[in-house]
Amino acid sequence: MSDISVAAPARPARPLAATERKAARTPGPVRAATLADVDLIYQRVCEVIDTSPYYSDLFKTFEKQRLNKRYLRSLIKADPWYVMVIVADNEPAGFMITSPQYGALWLHWSYIFPEKRRASLAMAGLKSLIRHFDNGRFHKIATYTKPGNPAVALLHRFKFDHICTLENHIFGEDYMLFEKPLNKTEQGYDMGMGVGLMGRIKERILSLLHL
Repeated sequence: MSDISVAAPARPARPLAATERKAARTPGPVRAATLADVDLIYQRVCEVIDTSPYYSDLFKTFEKQRLNKRYLRSLIKADPWYVMVIVADNEPAGFMITSPQYGALWLHWSYIFPEKRRASLAMAGLKSLIRHFDNGRFHKIATYTKPGNPAVALLHRFKFDHICTLENHIFGEDYMLFEKPLNKTEQGYDMGMGVGLMGRIKERILSLLHL
């Protein structure tokens, strides 16, 4: 499943130490990502994009550049649960990448590694994502997928509504928009994740130090 809408607005990031402390496992086969996961997740992001039969070469190039390591680090620092690691046999078996966008939570990619793939993992991962983020912060979870993608059946199973099919939408291709309503109770909205110049400098230093 893929949403390639522009950027990933978020609420103001919590202090890093606090977010890292919150990266413990929740009940079920998922845990929050840590900065140590970024290299593996980006490698597997490129894998799923390159091997997907549903997207054009133009899209694949764009998407790998968009979901780069700096972007993943920014998501994890804002909230480690925006990048969920699916676990099987005490090892990473997949991931789900989300981002907050002005009161909606976008599901960008959900991927089970081929060597770990089984239907129960995909179902348990999506169930865990819904359970974790049905916490009063968001109006809905939303995602795009392509016509013909088997992910459509999984979305229907978890009661995502097919809102519409957007024709000639991204690089001239059709996308199906799915949404699952949640109950937002918290006041206020996320106001963006732009890291700015100083943020980019800090990210560069951290990457050089392998932090």
